[in-house]
Amino acid sequence: MKDMESKVASSSCCTPQVSLNTKETRQEEPAPGNKNLPVAIIGAGPIGLAAAAHLAERGQKFILFEAGSSVGQNILQWGHVRLFSPWQYNIDKAAERLLRKQGWQSPILTELPFGQEIVNQYLEPLANLPELAPHIMLNSRVISISKKNTDKMKSANRAVEPFVLYVETNDSTKRFESRAVIDASGTWGHSNPLHADGIWTREERNLKDHIYYGIPDLSAEQKQKYTGKRVAVVGGGHSAINTLLDLAKLKETDLNTEIIWMMRKNSVEEAYGGEEHDQLEARGALGRHIHQLIDAGEIQVVTPFMIEKVSKHDGRIHIKGTSNGEAKEIQGIDEVIVNTGSRPDFSFLGEVRLSIDPATESVETLAPLIDPNVHSCGTVRPHGEKELRHLDKNFYLVGMKSYGRAPTFLMATGYEQVRSIAAYLDGDLEAASKVELDLPETGVCGISSAPNANDCCMPVSSAKTSCS
Repeated sequence: MKDMESKVASSSCCTPQVSLNTKETRQEEPAPGNKNLPVAIIGAGPIGLAAAAHLAERGQKFILFEAGSSVGQNILQWGHVRLFSPWQYNIDKAAERLLRKQGWQSPILTELPFGQEIVNQYLEPLANLPELAPHIMLNSRVISISKKNTDKMKSANRAVEPFVLYVETNDSTKRFESRAVIDASGTWGHSNPLHADGIWTREERNLKDHIYYGIPDLSAEQKQKYTGKRVAVVGGGHSAINTLLDLAKLKETDLNTEIIWMMRKNSVEEAYGGEEHDQLEARGALGRHIHQLIDAGEIQVVTPFMIEKVSKHDGRIHIKGTSNGEAKEIQGIDEVIVNTGSRPDFSFLGEVRLSIDPATESVETLAPLIDPNVHSCGTVRPHGEKELRHLDKNFYLVGMKSYGRAPTFLMATGYEQVRSIAAYLDGDLEAASKVELDLPETGVCGISSAPNANDCCMPVSSAKTSCS
């Protein structure tokens, strides 16, 4: 999910095996100066912990900051969701090696894990390893990063000064120095709005009690919130389909439940994806199942629909916009579920010299490789340390955050990113430059509408296990 690998969590998500053996002559040492300082990692999700595992294997010092009270905190918020990529693509190789030294037994690699299982069976045992546990700080939120005694304007000696991280922990702000920073904080919790213009409005924020961002757990408390109600789902990707299928299950128990699907695609067929041609069976099953429900009239589809305004009248939500250039209004909605993707949070990086693409908000060098306006997910190649560099040397955005707003991320891609970065920071330039991935292809990658595909690598809801 969104994702959610999400958002954990979905493009290299669908890239066949590619090898980049691009060696280059580097004018600077991989880690100039400050050799005795640790590498700072932000976020104890799958990618952050994988970075820690690779650094630990290489004997490199590190410290990992997690804002939540446990590892995998963001994943636990969608723990009820089943991923459509099996365990084999969700376990980092260095992490697995460290775990097996302690007698860890891996799950069945062909099974599809729930988010909760990713945390319980993989992330928690990994974080408890003696190589990692002493270096993980929970309840520690990074609020700002800079260069030591050097603000953003100053260039003199900037490359050799250490990074300084300001971290709120235990009701105080502490200052930590590091020789490199790996930001694996992801994009969870920073949803895009429902407006087609991508703009947040006061009216939308004021409706937070009636708008849910993400895939709600309809088997728990939130079930009653949507039962017998008129519910709108906004978004055209796999996360939206997950939500719709869960609502369709809910409708089976209460026929008064009304489901409206709003999206920007020219036709609903564009959302079905690869269906039977998808090499990830569970992902293909999403398209097949939603196709059947649409044909049966169980879900009302409004597309293309460009939402321009949301408001509340007589206790119910009204949504205005345009469809094929004509004004359109949908009234009397009780609840809205938004699955429009997410965006990165740069608020604590204001003193770092970043290299960010203005459109995708991804790492600038990476943007041409992942821009969904240009690429289908089958045309994106693997990438590593070289493509992830910023203007401030040894600062890296990795995982979902490295993709910015591009929705086509897969966990295995992030694992290869941090493997390459750890090798580079250890001075192993050959290993850093050799980037390889072996991932399943998908029918989505081959269809004409692929550049508009969304959430290529996001999870599949638990309600769809019978379709897998």
